[in-house]
Amino acid sequence: MSAMTSRPTRLQLMELLAAIGTAQWRDFASAAAHHGLTSTQAKVLAQLDGPLPMRALATLLVCDASNVTGIIDRLEARALVRREPDPSDRRVKNVVATDEGRDVIRRVREEMQATSGALDTLDPTESATLYDLLARLRPGMEKNA
Repeated sequence: MSAMTSRPTRLQLMELLAAIGTAQWRDFASAAAHHGLTSTQAKVLAQLDGPLPMRALATLLVCDASNVTGIIDRLEARALVRREPDPSDRRVKNVVATDEGRDVIRRVREEMQATSGALDTLDPTESATLYDLLARLRPGMEKNA
């Protein structure tokens, strides 16, 4: 694809980001399904770098805390997560990924063929530039989430 000769409009950039985000989400959901996970269950696993309170998960998923309970119940039944009391407030339940849960989400990410294939078309300089640009956009996009 050739470079645009004129500066793209904000709307064009937003539409392109949306299209890429949608395609990446479909790829993620497909890889998750291969492991018997819904896209939401896989998203929960992807968020669990460390212990996370149930309420924080609800905020990240933009859903009611009662919905998170069912999602965590199903992940816990498969031994992909466990609940533990928060050390500073035992009334708060943290969700923690198990070793098996971390392994499954690693495999889901590795199996995202469409995303990997698209990224593989970039040379090292383009990859570094894309990374730098996305890293600059991320804080502004996440602060309102």
